[in-house]
Amino acid sequence: MSLKLPPYTFDDFQVGMKMRSQGLTITETHIIQFAGLTGDYNPLHVDDLFAKETIFEGRVAHGLLVQALAVGLFAPLVAGTTIALLEVHSRFLKPVKIGDTIYVESEVVDKKPSEKYNGGVITFKHEVKNQRGETVATIETKLLIARGLATKRNALRA
Repeated sequence: MSLKLPPYTFDDFQVGMKMRSQGLTITETHIIQFAGLTGDYNPLHVDDLFAKETIFEGRVAHGLLVQALAVGLFAPLVAGTTIALLEVHSRFLKPVKIGDTIYVESEVVDKKPSEKYNGGVITFKHEVKNQRGETVATIETKLLIARGLATKRNALRA
């Protein structure tokens, strides 16, 4: 049996299918740029002296930054076949610090076809893990995914 390379289409995904992303090491640059983009300059994220006095004993990444990076690590699997991100639900379980490396283990938990969009809605459960294999966040996403590349021409062929 040969393994199909990404991007995966609606028909490639099956309930129970599991995938693992590559890793990404969190840097100070990630945190500072995210603070600048969002305006979230909470000292827990950007002030070393303040953060050292907290229960975390140092700066931590924004939860939404971890979420965004995790979705980005998964994204190459559906690049060009995703029509829309419909829902995201997240839980943040452990702090992620500068120097931590995260990766994502994903599983297809539901799949519903939609003839209107020549594809359907797939629900994924993502576990974001650190370099020690600890789950730092869980994310559930619902994506509208096409049966082929998500272009106007391909949608009109259906």
